[in-house]
Amino acid sequence: MNTRLLRKIIVLFLSALLLTSIVLLAGTTAAAQRRVQRRVIVVRPIRPVFGRRYDPFWDRYDRRNYYSQYVFSSSEKAYNEGYKDGQKTGEKDGRKGQSYDPERSHYYQEAGFGNYAEAYRNGFSTGYRDGFRGQPIG
Repeated sequence: MNTRLLRKIIVLFLSALLLTSIVLLAGTTAAAQRRVQRRVIVVRPIRPVFGRRYDPFWDRYDRRNYYSQYVFSSSEKAYNEGYKDGQKTGEKDGRKGQSYDPERSHYYQEAGFGNYAEAYRNGFSTGYRDGFRGQPIG
């Protein structure tokens, strides 16, 4: 047999083998790409607030009254209300044995939606500290 012919047959055989393996492997790669993990989307729930009005026409809560608990007539009232909420939350966290973190509370986080937010948060932090310290250790 001629060497040129033998080389052509070997090249043709290897090319066919290479193309077959590419086709087979391309299918498994595409299948592996389809098994991508699903994205998880976390939606923050709306906490119901006592006394909030419900609007049946739009099937939603009225946003104007949602944060009305953080609207005060003076900074002194905001501070006092924050102190009471902070003391209550601090006592509860101290009883549960949680770490000291007044910023974890939704009272502290949502106070920025009303007026006198800084006074409320200052009062909340002070009340939280006093309530948390009032709990026995152990």
